[in-house]
Amino acid sequence: MQVILDDAELADVRRAARRQRLSTAAWVRQALRAARRTEAGGDSGKKLAAVRAAARNAFPTADIGDMLAEIERGYAGGSEP
Repeated sequence: MQVILDDAELADVRRAARRQRLSTAAWVRQALRAARRTEAGGDSGKKLAAVRAAARNAFPTADIGDMLAEIERGYAGGSEP
């Protein structure tokens, strides 16, 4: 992978790497890993709130075997029992 930085950005990255006693490449790898973790994680508070909101609702349900049989009958063009 090649990343093009202007001179000022590259100087900033090199200074940051030196402060942590890392090579520029190692510093960039660490920064990219941290960015991926942040991006992948998202806002856990929002996710938890969505799960809690869904848990407050009452949805119709059935036995899984009955549901699967009904789905298969629908695929086959059959009628309900």
